[in-house]
Amino acid sequence: MRTETGREEENMGYLGEEIKKLGFGLMRLPMNGDRIDVEQTKKMVDLFMDAGFTYFDTAWAYAGSEDAIRQALVERYPRESYQLATKNAAWINCKTREEAVAQMDVSLKQTGAGYFDFYLLHNLGEGRSHYFDDYDMWSWIAQMKEEGKIRHMGFSFHSTPEELDAILTAHPEMEFVQLQINYADWENPAVQSRACYEVARKHGKPVIIMEPVKGGMLATPPESVQKMFKEAEPDHSVASWAVRFAADLEGVITVLSGMSNVEQMEDNLSYMKEFQGLSDSQREVIRQAQEELRKIPLIPCTTCNYCAKVCPNQIGISGSFTAMNYLTLYGNLDMAKHQQEWLVNNHGLKTASECIRCGKCEEACPQHIHIREELEKVAKALG
Repeated sequence: MRTETGREEENMGYLGEEIKKLGFGLMRLPMNGDRIDVEQTKKMVDLFMDAGFTYFDTAWAYAGSEDAIRQALVERYPRESYQLATKNAAWINCKTREEAVAQMDVSLKQTGAGYFDFYLLHNLGEGRSHYFDDYDMWSWIAQMKEEGKIRHMGFSFHSTPEELDAILTAHPEMEFVQLQINYADWENPAVQSRACYEVARKHGKPVIIMEPVKGGMLATPPESVQKMFKEAEPDHSVASWAVRFAADLEGVITVLSGMSNVEQMEDNLSYMKEFQGLSDSQREVIRQAQEELRKIPLIPCTTCNYCAKVCPNQIGISGSFTAMNYLTLYGNLDMAKHQQEWLVNNHGLKTASECIRCGKCEEACPQHIHIREELEKVAKALG
């Protein structure tokens, strides 16, 4: 977390930009039926801009988001008054370099922005990274900067610190990295927030933080954690602790919050407008909350995936356990099933219900987990 000397970074800006520590993530905009509620989005944009915040984050892959921000922001405010970020997902339905780079033209048309202040190669890690290498998106994004279509180039990332280190070593020209960081995942072996953050800092890359509230789940963490936060600050929302934890870290450009209604926007602005960092006593409350989370009995999987190497039926064991731990911690079945879909199905792996109970995984597991028993529980809970 930020040291006292590091507080000077708050007003220095990064990459020549003066950006406050709250960014508006545009992945979870308010909906009106099956369409984005543009009128409510306009109200949220106005509140955000009036409070002095200027960073907006969308993506080619966020259905309707780029078009909505054109209507709510680009057509209503001077272009120099805000920073707009979007992303290129070369791994989504792209079979050629031409198809991948065409996403830029689509984004420019949908946003009407003329250029992007921050442009990201989207969601590197695991089986997605090779598309950016195969299509040489690295030289392309540098060319886009030279042509003035983007001002700053970087990438978002979901994988291991080892893979992040390899990417930053191979591509030191990247100016920033966007990482999933929150207090619950700080030491989570499946996410490794702290380790990834430290890799970025080692390479001297400023960080944009995504998922500080873990998709909304840290707005309603386990009851014992909520009680801690409410006793410490009765007038602050539980979610505010998650955002402030992220904003308190050194080397952070901004913290993205995926706000879905005016009320969430007003709450975030109430404590971030004058944010100057956490006090030692506030940091101690968060440390105690992290300790409380660690007391909750979870499947002690470290995602080493030794089990996957010996499984004859290609069961997504570690992904299944991560999804089950979500359910245990937050009681959110929909989010747990989403995790299963993302970590198991989308990786071409089979679900827990397809385990043939051969036991080879248990022989390989260094944590001595009773994997077959745990997979049975997953199958009953998540299908």
